[in-house]
Parts: sequence; structure tokens; C-alpha cells
Amino acid sequence: MVKVEYQGHACFILDDGNHRIIIDPFLSDNPLAKVQPSDVKVNAVLVTHGHFDHLGNAVEIAKNNDAPVISVFEVVGYCQGKGTDGHPMHLGGTHSFPWGTLRLTVAHHASTIVDGGNLVPGGSPCGFVIGMGGKKIYHAGDTALFFDMKLIGELEELDLALLPIGSNFTMGVEDAARAVEFLKPKKVIPMHYNTFDVIKQDPQQFKNLVGGKAEVIILNPGESYTLE
Repeated sequence: MVKVEYQGHACFILDDGNHRIIIDPFLSDNPLAKVQPSDVKVNAVLVTHGHFDHLGNAVEIAKNNDAPVISVFEVVGYCQGKGTDGHPMHLGGTHSFPWGTLRLTVAHHASTIVDGGNLVPGGSPCGFVIGMGGKKIYHAGDTALFFDMKLIGELEELDLALLPIGSNFTMGVEDAARAVEFLKPKKVIPMHYNTFDVIKQDPQQFKNLVGGKAEVIILNPGESYTLE
């Protein structure tokens, strides 16, 4: 069992009843988030890439919880330089943690970190395949559609896929629907849309395009869904 709580944009909190992790904790500057960083209690902070709307409040949350930041080497190094604990990984790698397993996948995007007005390289952007509470959850990160999603679907029997649909910076609804065909998840939750005008999309359109290929669950920020 895993409770999947959506906090808008690409931020999710996963809770299996014993452990909690947060992904891409963009909260204090996120107009859609229903919680603040000080409210978050987690065992780990996962970050797909260094852009402000994904790295977000990772440093603050990690420090508040004595929790590691888990991401690619460059993002973890940046956070460690700000005083956090961290576990660096890279694309293709898998590691076991007290809360479950994590595999880093390719994401076709970019990654830079704004630090005091300077741009710091953030390494490779990534996605996550998370094994937790007996479930497999794929968080695609910010990405374009790519054909190797078929390989992810073949290697991992996905219970849930979290896919961006906002277009402009990532896949739009049509490409995200094709991603569902490639990944073959049992369920899918759209993300990374409607935070800003430039990524406004209708999730119902995505649901209609997916059709019977997977169960589409549309969550508003602050809502949750439990994978049984």
C-alpha cells in the first residue's frame, strides 16, 4: 500500500505507513501547493533535476528532517554544500534504502541550479522508478517523449506512472498519452500542468486520449490516492 499525495506541479509525497518520501518539493513558491516546507515530515527528499520548480525547498526540508537528498551526483553535491545529508546516484543506477528501492532513468530535459544569481551545472536530469510498499511507481521528471520508455515498461511492471502533460517545457497531452502506451502502467496521474499560464492544459483531454490503456487519476493539489 502506498498513499500518493499530490502537492501540485511535480511534487508528490509517498507514504507506505512506515516511511514517507517527497519528490521535487517545490512548495513555498508554488501557487498551487497546500503545505509549506515546515509542515513536511519525510525520510528522504528526491529531486529529478536542479531547476527551481523541482529542487524547490529540498535543502530546507532535508535539514528539518535530517533526511538525505537523493538525486544525481551534481544536485546532491550542491545540497551537501548547503549543509544537507545526501546520497548521490546517476542514470541507470539502482540502490536500496530503508524505505524501498530507487532506479534512476533517463529524462530528456536540462538541469541548472540558480545559486545567488549564478547558474550552477546540475548534471543530467532524471526520472525515478520507486519500489515502495510493494508497488512500483515511475516519476518521469521533466521530459520529452522518448522511445526508451518502452524499455522502462518492459523492465518494470509499473503500478503507477506520474507523467508531465504541460507542454512547452515537457511532453504535452498527446505525447504523454503515447508515453502511457510505451510504459503500460496500470494507473497514471498527470502532473506538471496549470502551475503557470504557459503550461495550462486540460487533464480531462489527457484522460480521453489515454482511453482504456490505463486508469487515469486526476488529483487536485492537496488530494491523495492510495495504491492498494
